[in-house]
Amino acid sequence: ERTYGWAWLLKLQLELELLNEPFAEELAANLKPLTNLIADRYIEFLPKLNYPVRAGTHPNTAFGLSLAWDYAVYSKNLPLQESIRTNALRLFKNDMDCPFNWEPSGTDFLSPCLEEIGIMRRVLPKAEFLQWLKDFAKPIFGKKYNWETAKVSDRSDGHLVHLDGLNFSRAWNLYELAKQFPKELGHLKKLADTHMQFSLPAITDGNYEGEHWLASFALYAFEKAT
Repeated sequence: ERTYGWAWLLKLQLELELLNEPFAEELAANLKPLTNLIADRYIEFLPKLNYPVRAGTHPNTAFGLSLAWDYAVYSKNLPLQESIRTNALRLFKNDMDCPFNWEPSGTDFLSPCLEEIGIMRRVLPKAEFLQWLKDFAKPIFGKKYNWETAKVSDRSDGHLVHLDGLNFSRAWNLYELAKQFPKELGHLKKLADTHMQFSLPAITDGNYEGEHWLASFALYAFEKAT
């Protein structure tokens, strides 16, 4: 899946290389040729993307760029970093007033607004990012800002249960903002905690539709919380 599957493959490569275990070293070496190919595919594809995909599901452009950026920084892949930075700024820098009140859509597992914030937080210097963020997401600076958790009506439905994933992905973005900007956005940690706690039971509730993937989202959010 372009770029969702590409992004998770780069995340897998990064995690294997960070894991100091012999089996992981072998797996990382085996995966590396495909990883290099996917990095090249990003560089080839991104200039062709005239408009970002702002869906709350697999095709979301910002999410695909964020995981790829993390790998590019870790691996010191400067051409990939430059491609992601250049195209993220081209696609997103002029955006303003993201409509948080339009979210969520019925089967989202990503927040279009927060994922865009996620990639811009990575590619912009801190001061410039904060100014961009005030134009893009002014409401979240309010110390009493609240965002209701996404509610799931039927966790045995493979699409409706996406909304538990949305709570986790919201959480990981909110945790990152709270950590990086404690003075301006530290209050978002409590909101992230609320989202995490709401959907955690879904990772072991006996429904395959959520259990086979939600734990990966929860783990990623926990990683950002610490």
